[in-house]
Amino acid sequence: MTQTTHGLGGLKYDPTKRTRAPEWNVFLALVIIILIFEVLNRLNGSSFLFNMRDNMPGLLNKQRLDIMILQVAITGIIAIGVTQVIILGGIDLSSGSLVGATAMIVMSFAQTALVNGNPNPKAVLGDWAMDLPVIVPIVVGMGCGILAGVVNGLLIAYTRIPPFIATLGMMVTARGVARWWSNGQPVSFPTESYGHLSNGDILGTLTFGLLSWPGQNPAVVFVVLAILFHILMTRTVYGKRSYAIGSNEAAARMSGINVDRHKVLVYTVAGCLAAVAAILLTSKNLTAQAGMGVMYELDAIAMAVIGGISLSGGRGSILGTVLGAMIFSTIISGFTSIRLDAYYQEMVKGAIIVAAVVLDQWRQRQRARG
Repeated sequence: MTQTTHGLGGLKYDPTKRTRAPEWNVFLALVIIILIFEVLNRLNGSSFLFNMRDNMPGLLNKQRLDIMILQVAITGIIAIGVTQVIILGGIDLSSGSLVGATAMIVMSFAQTALVNGNPNPKAVLGDWAMDLPVIVPIVVGMGCGILAGVVNGLLIAYTRIPPFIATLGMMVTARGVARWWSNGQPVSFPTESYGHLSNGDILGTLTFGLLSWPGQNPAVVFVVLAILFHILMTRTVYGKRSYAIGSNEAAARMSGINVDRHKVLVYTVAGCLAAVAAILLTSKNLTAQAGMGVMYELDAIAMAVIGGISLSGGRGSILGTVLGAMIFSTIISGFTSIRLDAYYQEMVKGAIIVAAVVLDQWRQRQRARG
């Protein structure tokens, strides 16, 4: 007997129609892409992810793996916030510009007073803002992200303007702030403790040297945040409300959910994560420039879409976004390994994004039919 009656109204459950989780399809695509690049590299006498050098221990190419993870760590942190916004049924185009604005402001509070015994030539603020404890620029940066997220959320929730327009306005405004802050000049020379945020070895410190991974702090933060928000989205009221609003906002209101307040909360979280990305990016590069974060928002959205997030809202997961980020990184590293020009990389990434959206639309039509 393949069908059984379940619940009220004679609803039928057919186990033959069960489908595997979308994340498995994304993971399968990741494996296929890795195998393709492995074959292409073997044809050129090299390898993609596997170690072929006798003088290097281990099966895998650890150096390439490290680079691949670092390539998407910063954008991946932004993508975690963007994923929650899309699940809510919205969109966030401001995260990249918010990275640029936050980077300029944060670095101004992270500068050291003396460079090689001379006054800091890139100083933006007065002596009072020099050699501050590292917690100060972190708090300032988080404050910038929270403020921008709250403004986005309030505009969308209480003025009822489309998320596209609200976050587009924030994108333009934040980029203008980034260029205005120091008249377009880079802000450099942070304190040693601030530079240590990204370039230190937090993983080795936490594991007492057992898992030493110098310079990989952004990747560690990315993984920790991904695990945290995966739990929040799957095991807490916060996540359940996000999925409910994204699936059917009217029904969510009727069930007693304060939809407007929750929208403000989700956009605030997204802004906060963009600020975390800005802090780690400036710490890694030891400088801030007004052009930082350009196109980051589109890469973050692409990671989410490739990871199976539905642009109509209500479906997707943080795990899918992480897999989408890994696909993104694999494509970039794969093309680099076969020495393909950068503009071809952009073309292929664009084609993959379009294909992912087409696949999502096809899935939605299939669900509607049955």
